[in-house]
Amino acid sequence: MAAFRAGHLARALVNRKGQGIYKMITGSRAASGVHKDMLPGSYPKTAEERAAAAKKYNLTPQDYQPYPDNGMGLGDYPMLPDKSQQENDPWYQWDQQDLRRNWGEPVHWDFDMFTRNRVDTSPTPVDWPTMSKSLLGFLCLMLLMFGLGEVFPAYQPVAPKQYPYNNLYLEYGGDPEKEPEAVKNYEI
Repeated sequence: MAAFRAGHLARALVNRKGQGIYKMITGSRAASGVHKDMLPGSYPKTAEERAAAAKKYNLTPQDYQPYPDNGMGLGDYPMLPDKSQQENDPWYQWDQQDLRRNWGEPVHWDFDMFTRNRVDTSPTPVDWPTMSKSLLGFLCLMLLMFGLGEVFPAYQPVAPKQYPYNNLYLEYGGDPEKEPEAVKNYEI
């Protein structure tokens, strides 16, 4: 919608001011896209194309492995390991400290998935079978405790509610001439 309005603005300015403003507005819109050098090239089929693609992404030919050519349009983009930024050394002097990456370093295709506030692929201190057994044991213990609570309920002892001034004898409409009997509960 904003591009549509910018087009109307550009046409209105062209009719009044001339070609310079129109070129400036349309040129700024064209500069907002991705540059062609940033897009992946075609899938490398020869060894020379693989070496050129490896050099393009600042990788050695031994480390360069493109995504398979399965029609997804990834082209010559390198298949990097699924490693989150959380695993990178926090004490290293990175060029971009918040993303823990250096200039010219290739970015994972699913970069947004492996940022530090998303998926953490670092190894856990406890293995998966131990964690799942602990969770299952906790859930079984809680189910056992809830079951025992249903079979053997425990209630807090409750005494009748106590009120001041002879259990509010006068406030509940008692006769002021007559002395109240023993303490009784008057329900509302």
